[in-house]
Amino acid sequence: MLSDQEIAELPFRSCVGVMLTDGAGRLFAGARVHGAVGAWQAPQGGIDDDEKPEAAALRELAEETGVEPQHVTVLAHTAEWHRYDLPRDVIPNRWGGRFRGQKQLWYLIRLDAAADVINVNVDHPEFSDWRWMTPEDMLAAIVPFKRPVYKDVLDEFAPLLTV
Repeated sequence: MLSDQEIAELPFRSCVGVMLTDGAGRLFAGARVHGAVGAWQAPQGGIDDDEKPEAAALRELAEETGVEPQHVTVLAHTAEWHRYDLPRDVIPNRWGGRFRGQKQLWYLIRLDAAADVINVNVDHPEFSDWRWMTPEDMLAAIVPFKRPVYKDVLDEFAPLLTV
């Protein structure tokens, strides 16, 4: 078991998150393949070495949902990085215990194609199912330790959700 000081000294993993909107105020939410039953989240993932955050966001979106760059418009990204800590019992088992949580730059991306381009049955699935959710439903469905980040991100993106 890691001590509080050991955890505090661990870095945050650099990551991107994607709020995929349908342009009518709804957001893509995926049911996690791994983790708690009924855990929903937006696409997210690490930034590769020498990769720009926007490129990582588009890559992760394609890898996790099958939605390709030609199907979307990038509307915005958060003004700042958002951080969350993993629960204590998860830290030793996630990413080899090298990170205390994640720092994320979030992107708001609008789907410009029909929703049938979304396919969560990809080579390495992150999600077993997906649906459109309102921001309120998304906040209720996200695991509690990520909820403050999602609230801040959704508040920041609120004016653009129906663009």
